[in-house]
Amino acid sequence: MGLMDKLFPVESPGTWQSTKRFSGFSTCFRQWRSVDSHCHLLHGYGMSFDVNFAGPLDGRNWVMDFGAFHENGLKKELQSWFDHTTIIAEDDPELSTFVELDEKGLIHLRTMPNVGCEMFAQHVFHLVNRLVANETQGRVIVKKVRCIETENNSATFSR
Repeated sequence: MGLMDKLFPVESPGTWQSTKRFSGFSTCFRQWRSVDSHCHLLHGYGMSFDVNFAGPLDGRNWVMDFGAFHENGLKKELQSWFDHTTIIAEDDPELSTFVELDEKGLIHLRTMPNVGCEMFAQHVFHLVNRLVANETQGRVIVKKVRCIETENNSATFSR
């Protein structure tokens, strides 16, 4: 055994991880339950999502082929949910108002059981994980998704 082998012993194969950022989604929402802050008002952010993938490397030495997201429709699906949309909780007491605005073509309404950075991270996690499992025949999993509202505010959903 040489000096290099002693200094840097070969470990058992590990799991590789890679991260893809999806950004530029202008999203408007409100947290109607937040009566003690301004977050009960409609407001928006340029949302980004960091998706962390894990698994063994493929024949190209990649965990995930990021180009596949254009082909499998993930980017379009994220745009459909988060780009120039208004996301409202399914139990928002003003939901009918937002439905009316959507019907008039003034907003692109999306509803979720709950809204906020944490819920958006969870939603994207499940959406991406389903697509990645199909794309890689189960070789790759999504470990976590970080939803970034601003440079100072984010939330992460993980396994």
